[in-house]
Amino acid sequence: MKTFMVDDQESVEAVSIQAHKELTLRILESLTNGQKPANINVRLWDGSYWPDEAPKAATIVLNRPSALKEMLQKGSEAGVGEAYIRSAFDIEGDIEAAFELEDILVTQTGGWSKKLKTGFLLRHLSDSTAITRTRSVHLTGQEHSLSRDKDAVRFHYDVSNDFYRLWLDPLMIYSCAYFSNPDNTLEAAQVEKLDHICRKLALRPGERLLDIGCGWGGLLIHAARHYGIVGTGITLSENQRELAQKRIEEAGLQDRITVRIQDYRALEEGESYDAIVSVGMVEHVGRKMLPEYFQRTARLLKPGGLFLNHGIGVGPIPLPTQSGSFIHQYVFPDTDLVPIGLSLAFAEDAHFEVRDVESLREHYALTLRHWVRRLEAKRDEALQYVNDTVYRIWKLYMAGCIRGFKLGKLSVYQTLLAKLTSDGSSRAPLTRSAWYRMESTPPC
Repeated sequence: MKTFMVDDQESVEAVSIQAHKELTLRILESLTNGQKPANINVRLWDGSYWPDEAPKAATIVLNRPSALKEMLQKGSEAGVGEAYIRSAFDIEGDIEAAFELEDILVTQTGGWSKKLKTGFLLRHLSDSTAITRTRSVHLTGQEHSLSRDKDAVRFHYDVSNDFYRLWLDPLMIYSCAYFSNPDNTLEAAQVEKLDHICRKLALRPGERLLDIGCGWGGLLIHAARHYGIVGTGITLSENQRELAQKRIEEAGLQDRITVRIQDYRALEEGESYDAIVSVGMVEHVGRKMLPEYFQRTARLLKPGGLFLNHGIGVGPIPLPTQSGSFIHQYVFPDTDLVPIGLSLAFAEDAHFEVRDVESLREHYALTLRHWVRRLEAKRDEALQYVNDTVYRIWKLYMAGCIRGFKLGKLSVYQTLLAKLTSDGSSRAPLTRSAWYRMESTPPC
């Protein structure tokens, strides 16, 4: 009798597993409306494939019968991301190619905001017994208040300096590189970006440069070494400030560069700079605070000086609602990506003259591709500094952004702004020719 009961239980479980497999295949067929992905396939927990076993650029591996339910029951891209960081599914091969499935799902279901027609099928899949492991942010206080902004920035940047060091270039530049040739190394492209910025600002020896959101100090160190500036950097991340100060001292530049923990709103009105730069910080400002951001930088800049504002914005292709997205919850809380036209309008309201706007959209896709490959190659080392959840979050967010920049949902702009003198002049050049010299890191 005991043996019969065990066999009967095993038979029930086998039927259940087979039923879940058949249901999963039905859901995949329904969701894609018969449109077979060209570059991906799906491998189920039992080793079988959909739509076939032909080698593809990427394979989505459903690790358990509840995987599709975990991915789709929220009806949002955040839900898919959460299922990934809980290991409901994995991605083998080219993670960038795997996003083709998301494109198909959005097209066939009319967008995540609409109820999936297959919802009734999902209800019949079993619930996961996996332990939920998340790292979502829980911020308090008024949005874009001084204290909340500090918490939001530290949530992202104070993960681990050693973690970032694994996949960034030696200068630890955590922003879009500049590729004069798409085959250039990341290291070369980041140096080109720094030179590109310094040339646009027309930096000269002895001038005072303010870097708002200076990161680990790479731009200031480069500008001091090769353009002779005296620099001040501000950041809200203690991890960044600590490492930046160490690197500045190692470079012997501590008498020319200062980095401090400070919000841009706390900059003293009496300070005065020949040039100001902000790279990858304006996304954290928020559109409600952009008027104050530009007005304050205008007051800090000397007449005739230049301000280069480099940041991500929305592209020409409509972007899904930012609030509540995977990136908002797990990567960049409280960030606000605004159209370039709105940003320029606020800059002009602060009496800046718009001298140049350059889109580096394709450059950011190339940069992210380097970062993802480096992170994947250093996975074992990365797990010495962060847990698997954090590793998965960063890998997924960067791979997803590649597609966003590639398709035009995201863009990144370098805007050069001038504060005119009383006679209407500025240090901006008559032409762009000086910005595009092929040699890098000219001597002072």
